[in-house]
Amino acid sequence: MAQGKSAPFRADHVGSLIRPDQLIQARERHQAGEIGDEELRAVQEGAIREVVALQEDVGLKSITDGEYNRGSWHTDFLLRFANVEPWQSNYTTTFHNEEGSVESKPHTMRVTGKLGRPKPIFVDDFKFLKSVTRETPKITIPSPSIMHFRGGREAIDTNAYPSMEEFYSDLAGVYAEEIGDLIEAGCRYLQIDETNFAYLCDPSLRAQVQTSIGEDPNELPHVYAKLINSAIAGRPADMTVCMHVCRGNFAGKWVAEGGYEPVADVLFNEIEVDGYFLEYDSVRAGGFEPLRLLPKGKRVVLGLVTTKRGEMESAEELKRRIDEAARFVDLDQLALSPQCGFSSGIGGNTMGIEEEKAKLRLVVEVAQEVWG
Repeated sequence: MAQGKSAPFRADHVGSLIRPDQLIQARERHQAGEIGDEELRAVQEGAIREVVALQEDVGLKSITDGEYNRGSWHTDFLLRFANVEPWQSNYTTTFHNEEGSVESKPHTMRVTGKLGRPKPIFVDDFKFLKSVTRETPKITIPSPSIMHFRGGREAIDTNAYPSMEEFYSDLAGVYAEEIGDLIEAGCRYLQIDETNFAYLCDPSLRAQVQTSIGEDPNELPHVYAKLINSAIAGRPADMTVCMHVCRGNFAGKWVAEGGYEPVADVLFNEIEVDGYFLEYDSVRAGGFEPLRLLPKGKRVVLGLVTTKRGEMESAEELKRRIDEAARFVDLDQLALSPQCGFSSGIGGNTMGIEEEKAKLRLVVEVAQEVWG
């Protein structure tokens, strides 16, 4: 991976940003049939122009559309595959915060036939983003592993896919088609949002993998690494692909706990991406020791600034923690970001846009002080 000014940048961010009220209201009115596609698109594009300006104004070089083109970080992408539909599996998620825990049934899907991509999914959205920024546009997509993890074999039609190898091959192929069209549109910075490697760091979730979807938590990271590599195999040499390893994030709550040690070797050495956005905003992420396994030529973006509350971190504390991480990996292989997106779906924000802006500006200022 090219170093210095190339992506992932010293000051970067995960992607989703707090949606303005007028965009939320427009989506609600569209869903209710009160406005049409063109009117929604006009509101959406206006909001994207504003959020692009926000990112550029604070000094970021990595620019996203805030995920304003979707209601959820993953379903708006995956449900546009052929023969994929919403489904309620046995999989449950426990969200935690300082007040306690609550169980929920997350969005799950099932595959009812051969996978396909009837038409490009986020390609036009990327083209618009590219047209309204002077910096590097970044597109975010959910990891292909999500199509499997929450339902397992039970959620995949056995007539269409008598073997899981066929399923994984077709799934990677659909991703490769979308990524190929993004490349053709000029995309050179792609982020894969991956939750399942973080879940496989948590002892209780590792046990749940065996009971709920009948998979081996030791083997699954290798399966997913192969799947992700197949999906991105056609990228050109000048394209940066990063992975955000997410522990679950909604309304200040999280899902997975535990350090990265159980998956670090596979994550860093089997998955052929250029960088990793790792959540390190609290003790639940464990220590920096797993970074010792990061090979030369890859970068870790330290998610030290939390998006789970509006309280500001101090610059001195962030620099202290960067120094601590640099005990295990070269400082030149590190960067800084918030630990997750600010709004993985509509609603559930724990701060306002001004607080979000202050945190992004802090990331930029600290990165400039540390790396110049």
